[in-house]
Amino acid sequence: MLYHYTDFAAFDGIIRCAELRLNNILNMNDASEMRLFMNGICEAVVEKLDQDGDFEKSHKLEAFFRRELAEEFHYSAYAACFSRYRDDAAQWERYGHLGQGVCIGFHGELMQKMIGGAVSLQEVYYQEDMRGHPLVNEFYRLIKNTEKFTKRFPQLQALMNYAWVQSAAFKHPSFASEKESRLVVSPFISNEFAVVPKYHVAADRIKKYYPLDLNRLCGKLGLHLPHLVGEIIIGPTSSQSPPILQDYLEDCGLNILREKITLSKCPLRKPTS
Repeated sequence: MLYHYTDFAAFDGIIRCAELRLNNILNMNDASEMRLFMNGICEAVVEKLDQDGDFEKSHKLEAFFRRELAEEFHYSAYAACFSRYRDDAAQWERYGHLGQGVCIGFHGELMQKMIGGAVSLQEVYYQEDMRGHPLVNEFYRLIKNTEKFTKRFPQLQALMNYAWVQSAAFKHPSFASEKESRLVVSPFISNEFAVVPKYHVAADRIKKYYPLDLNRLCGKLGLHLPHLVGEIIIGPTSSQSPPILQDYLEDCGLNILREKITLSKCPLRKPTS
């Protein structure tokens, strides 16, 4: 199961509207970690090339990475976050509206079968030293096996695009306890990506996001949204009435989900005013 901790406003969008919003990672706290990931890959590959004495190739690779990083907004990825932890205190506090929200449990295997193309489901990679990442050897082998390093290098650009996709699921190892997975949309890797972006206008700024139609994704497997949802957990400090939530689900035409409601057993204290 993959657990998505959120508030009830977002829950309404997911359940009633069957729409999962994927937000721009560059607007999250993880933007710096994307850059850390890309710089770490570059440094590890450059180190291997320098050890071989291939200084010309290592300098050209550094320059290539610098140009790519300067265009990071072009490679904006959008993500929704999940944890493998059920009813977890840290998740409630960080993402579940301080425990006043709700947690939706999704069947991870079904979700994996529904996606493809520009949409990927990734386990977050927690690592500070990037030398052990598989991408390092992929870049290294590609550069080593290329006689002439020119600006027109489609294989390198394709690998760079893949690296940007991977960077969307990278976090500092201090967050490893979250056991996070991410549903990631990378619009830049496909000219035929069918989902149109939308914009949320708030009082202080406008945010861009990609809405995933959960009914359409479920339909690929001949399923419906209730098949994807395994559990709905009311937060430990929430004032939500279970019977009202059951009525809400029934009026949304999702009567089957009524029996999937549980109450959190996490002993999280209610916030004091």
